[in-house]
Amino acid sequence: MVRIEGDNYPPPHPRKMLASVISVVKLAIMAVVLLGERLQIWENLNIAPPQAYLWATQNKIYACILIFFVTNMIEGQLISTGAFEVSLNDMPIWSKLESGRLPNPNELHQIIENQLKFSPGQ
Repeated sequence: MVRIEGDNYPPPHPRKMLASVISVVKLAIMAVVLLGERLQIWENLNIAPPQAYLWATQNKIYACILIFFVTNMIEGQLISTGAFEVSLNDMPIWSKLESGRLPNPNELHQIIENQLKFSPGQ
């Protein structure tokens, strides 16, 4: 019987933490864009607001969508490991992390076939 499982390979801890920080910063930036005029952030700091902020407050929906998608893209890149591993009967037979590449379908089929042929008790 062949069983196929998919799972996410955990990213390195610093990248995982940075992705979490970006997620919180994303929400904070969106809150500032949506509520900034009420909070009067720039007036309280006695500085002129940046042009990007003025544009974002005039185009709130577009700015929030842009912030959401750009930060999600960055978060996705940080937590993506590109890992691809194949095990047969709990024995690893292919690892992209070790080989640095994905096997082509024929190559993977041949590896599995050879493992099944030479497995004890088959």
